[in-house]
Order: sequence, then structure tokens, then C-alpha cells
Amino acid sequence: MMPVFTHDESDLNTFRMITSQFYVNGNASQAEISRAFGVPLISVKRAVKIYQTLGPSGFYEERKTRGATILIPEVLSEAQELFDQGKDLSEVSEILGIKSNTLNKAILDKRLHQSEKKTKPFRN
Repeated sequence: MMPVFTHDESDLNTFRMITSQFYVNGNASQAEISRAFGVPLISVKRAVKIYQTLGPSGFYEERKTRGATILIPEVLSEAQELFDQGKDLSEVSEILGIKSNTLNKAILDKRLHQSEKKTKPFRN
């Protein structure tokens, strides 16, 4: 029997593209592909989704990565100044246009610290 397609052993993108094509063209079920090649069914499903949404070129596009870091040293310094002025997390978040969750993570990582809230003494 002749091979349907050949590719370099390390060319995982082409393997995923071809096996997805088998499914999309009706040549094999996802379960058959999983069993025949010994790959997890979820991997086959993910590859099929890429093929169906982006086509064959989707396997060769550069992977999307996270954007640039938001809390660069200058922003950390500005945020700390605002905290030192007594501003709370939501105020600093709004002023800097940064999600409060991002600032909170920096506080938990000890890259920022909030100034202690000044409480008024309790009077009867």
C-alpha cells in the first residue's frame, strides 16, 4: 500500500493538517485518527478546529503570544506614588487605565504595596 502523504518526522504542523484533512474530507473519523496514530483525541479535535476555522494555513501561522508587559518600571513607580498618596486600588486603576486585577497581582507579588488605610479613632 502506498502512503497517502509523506512529511518529515519532526513536522508536526503538517501531520496535524493532513490528519485534520482526513476528517474534514470524510476519509476517517476523529476516533479512527486518534487510534491509528496514537495521539490523544483532544489533540485531533483541536487540529480539526484549526483546519475548519483557519484552513490549512492555520497550522503554519506564527503562534499568538501575550502582549507586552503592562507594569513596566515607569508604570510601577507611578502606581506606587499614587498608593503613597493614599489612593486605593480602584482609584489607581482608573487613573492609570490598568485593570485592578493587574495591580492586585503586583501587590500580591510585592512589586507594589498599598499604604495602610488611616482609620479614624472610634468615639462614643
